[in-house]
Amino acid sequence: MTDNPACPVFGDLGLPEKIVEKLAQSGVTTPFPIQAATIPDALAGRDVLGCGRTGSGKTLAFGLPLLVRAGERRAAPRRPRSLVLVPTRELAHQVRDALLPYARVLGVNVGDVVGGSSYTRQINELRRGVEVLVATPGRLSDLIEQGACELDDVGISVLDEADQMCDMGFMPQVSELLDQVRPGGQTLLFSATLDGDVDKLVRRYMNEPQTHSVDPPVSHVTTMEHHLLKVLPRDKNRIVTEIAARDGRTILFVRSKYRADTISEQLVNAGVPAASLHGGKTQSVRTKTLAKFREGRIQALVATDVAARGIHVDGIDLVVNVDLPTGHKDYLHRGGRTARAGESGRVVSLVAPNQRRMARRLLGDAGVDAKQHLVNPGDELLSEVTGAREPSWEPWIEPPEPERPRRGRGNGGPRQRRNGYGGGRPRGERRSFGERDDRRGREGGGEFRAREQRGEQGRRFDGERRPYRDDARGGAPRGGGRGGYRGDRQGSGAPRS
Repeated sequence: MTDNPACPVFGDLGLPEKIVEKLAQSGVTTPFPIQAATIPDALAGRDVLGCGRTGSGKTLAFGLPLLVRAGERRAAPRRPRSLVLVPTRELAHQVRDALLPYARVLGVNVGDVVGGSSYTRQINELRRGVEVLVATPGRLSDLIEQGACELDDVGISVLDEADQMCDMGFMPQVSELLDQVRPGGQTLLFSATLDGDVDKLVRRYMNEPQTHSVDPPVSHVTTMEHHLLKVLPRDKNRIVTEIAARDGRTILFVRSKYRADTISEQLVNAGVPAASLHGGKTQSVRTKTLAKFREGRIQALVATDVAARGIHVDGIDLVVNVDLPTGHKDYLHRGGRTARAGESGRVVSLVAPNQRRMARRLLGDAGVDAKQHLVNPGDELLSEVTGAREPSWEPWIEPPEPERPRRGRGNGGPRQRRNGYGGGRPRGERRSFGERDDRRGREGGGEFRAREQRGEQGRRFDGERRPYRDDARGGAPRGGGRGGYRGDRQGSGAPRS
């Protein structure tokens, strides 16, 4: 196992000048140790096994060589040239967004395939051709079964957060997907730990990998403080609220979706800008919630473990384990949301008297030496350790999002209708029944007035066909205008039984 020192600049790693210039424009000039160690081997086409903690710079470590090598030839429709497998939707979006600025410089198309998003968009993206495909195993398997994607052109495969994918039960799907890629291709595997199923993946799919480890697999980060707060059950909710009311971004981890929603509602009612994040929410809601957290519109995020690997937000200086995780790996993954890229941070775990033995065993397995404190609501010690403070106790009301200007509008004039009536009519002014009937080649408006009085226009009745929606179309109804039922070949006014 090697441990290469960091190079002074990215230009020494063999990357194209375009990439180096783009990195400099982004203020990135000195590579992290994992980047300096793995990029030269990845560019040379060797298999790479990278072991390091979350937040150590692994995305660019595999992403930059991936873009360079995948951009050598255009991808055919439905046949990506490289594949990045990740465990969660949030991590997929994180990887995609991190690679896009450099992909544009090289003219490389990057696509993503994740659950909770539109199948149509993803299928159309694959049809246009993508050189780099970032995917979660479940959705990619679905699209392959539908014939929307084939992997036999994939020459470079990346497994990011491989241990998390195995822990989440993706091992069979990952193996099935890797069996479909081009034989003899390059494989890059990055993981915080290298035991169990990860070791099986390494032995099965990697050929003499160059192994680089920049951190011990199960050690704590030196810039991260760990604290064990002993609390009484009756005080726990109050203490959680005071911690969440602190200045700065805070992530609070709980064990279930119900707990996440309940605690976030508790915080909002106490005046804390907060929201919950878990697998029960739609992808659009999860994306918007993370954006609000990243932009500072909410300061406390209550999340389940499914989000532990997908939350990549700068400036998080406190992680709170409201509920203890089930294992030491989950503890490390939760803590990895803070102290990223050399920054400092704190991890605080709340334990009741009957949980103290389990908590000490959990921290011991994680290789963490935590300071222990006995705290009560309003304690100065609680404020000193976490920054807790008294909330306002006035329910927080989320301000409305600013309205975006509509495209294609004039300078404040009324919107022009596009429904077949021709020129714009002032809002609120309606055509008379006779006028509408005349536009459809009818004699008078009595028939339509009678139908509207009966409440029939535009409704669907049990056992009947939908009446023709006369106010939304510009032509006569089918069937010669008799009866007003769409597609009535008999021309009768009576509905089909």
